[in-house]
Amino acid sequence: MKMFKICLALALVAAGTVNCLAGEIIVKSGEKLAFLGDSITQFGANTPGGYAKLVISGLDANGIKVEPVFAGIGGHKSNDMLARVDRDVLSKKPNVMTLSCGVNDVWHGANGVPLDKYKENITALIDKVQAAGVKPVILTSTMINEDQPNANNQKLIAYNEFLVALAKERGMPLADLNSQMQEAIKKAKETNAPKPNKANYLTNDGVHMAPQGDQMMAEGVLRALGLDDAQIAKAKAAWLEIPASTKLQNTNRMVSLKEYNKLAEAAAKENLSVNDYIDREIGKAIDALLAK
Repeated sequence: MKMFKICLALALVAAGTVNCLAGEIIVKSGEKLAFLGDSITQFGANTPGGYAKLVISGLDANGIKVEPVFAGIGGHKSNDMLARVDRDVLSKKPNVMTLSCGVNDVWHGANGVPLDKYKENITALIDKVQAAGVKPVILTSTMINEDQPNANNQKLIAYNEFLVALAKERGMPLADLNSQMQEAIKKAKETNAPKPNKANYLTNDGVHMAPQGDQMMAEGVLRALGLDDAQIAKAKAAWLEIPASTKLQNTNRMVSLKEYNKLAEAAAKENLSVNDYIDREIGKAIDALLAK
């Protein structure tokens, strides 16, 4: 039995997600779940279809009702998050906290945070969180443009390797979202999956998530929290029915994920991105109105 558990843990590491104990969901009903991060996390809490909101909905679909603490601020790096973790997270007394940090440390170039200082900041931040009795869940940083060979993504590798090593060293749950994002993009290209826009499969601008990316992130976090395949399936089914969860780009219209997927399928049949398909149909409607 001991050997089985070791093998299972190794398999989870290889899959890119590590849970504290197989089969155990680490956040319980009535507890608080915090999301500390940058603009990706901030946007992930702005609409019901953002990844942080989908995590809460996915837990709720499985009978786990938690109180969220949203703590994402655009542009923030590891030094910023370390400086405000007491105020924005620990003062709210959460039970579990996800940490998404690293994109801006790399993306901001000369104004970013060097790797050695990033390691110091993240280690100090985790020390604070664990000392307060809060369980951290580490998220590797997602890609900086959907092009893994670019210089920023290559630089980001070392930052993410540190996060993976730290999670292993401390026995913290890990959602390797970067690896999962690379794999999702690879599969999307192979299957000619619908694009939200001309350039990307999972993001609106190469960094901030489109509906496909938010779902990818939410699934990774839920798995790190301990949900199994059946529970993930239940979460995904619930996501489809959330009303007004997803904003259509270049419009003020909010739709459900089921409705968004319908638009994506229609766009794919004509080899168009979702945004281009919507723009074209809006143009047709305007032309029809003007022709009256």
